[in-house]
Amino acid sequence: MSGHAARRAGQEGGIAMTPDPGLPGPSSAPFAHRATVPLAKGPDPPERDVSSPNLKASEDDRVHRTHRPWSARRVPAALVASVILVAAVAALVDVVAVRAGRPAAAWRRHLADELATRPLDDVWVLTGAAVAAALGIWLIVLSLTPGLRHWLPLRSPAPGLRASLDRDGAADLLRDAAMRVPGVSTARVRVRRHRVKARADVRFRDPQQVKDDLTTVLDEERDHLALARPPRIVVRVRRRTH
Repeated sequence: MSGHAARRAGQEGGIAMTPDPGLPGPSSAPFAHRATVPLAKGPDPPERDVSSPNLKASEDDRVHRTHRPWSARRVPAALVASVILVAAVAALVDVVAVRAGRPAAAWRRHLADELATRPLDDVWVLTGAAVAAALGIWLIVLSLTPGLRHWLPLRSPAPGLRASLDRDGAADLLRDAAMRVPGVSTARVRVRRHRVKARADVRFRDPQQVKDDLTTVLDEERDHLALARPPRIVVRVRRRTH
């Protein structure tokens, strides 16, 4: 086979097997015996089905779950720390004074007498216990809940990346979208964690048609906000008579 034929065979997808020129062969030409072995053509790779549920699941996995940001709780923490600090300092000063030979403070003697003599069913004892229990439950709730209920978390495309949208800002965007619907004269939108309440006054057109168009527009605008937990939209319309 000539060199031109070998090059042509290589271009057609074959493998050229060439013997070592240093070995003796039946011909003096080093490339006299050249065999071409065609490659076995395998099956075509399967096409990627975009509508496959597995593909949709893999695309959904790229959006990481986000949670509401946690509040720093600076005011409750400062109040609790201040009360504990004042009580601890007052008790420590009085204990040091007693150890130094001075009499105990009047407030500590009065408090000890009241705790020793008052019965458990006394009104002041029950009131103090109720207040202490309420404060304890309040602190437990603050420690177990994230707070910042005025912020709505957005979907995150990457881990460690968090973003939130203010409820008033989301309400403004939804209200602007509602005002673009033909027939709507005024619109009021309130955004909550799980529900969006939209009220609109209809100046012209059929109120039912306006309600359907308004629901569709608000649904699309809500999806554009990319909220991690999209709230349900409730639309109410009324015809404006004047």
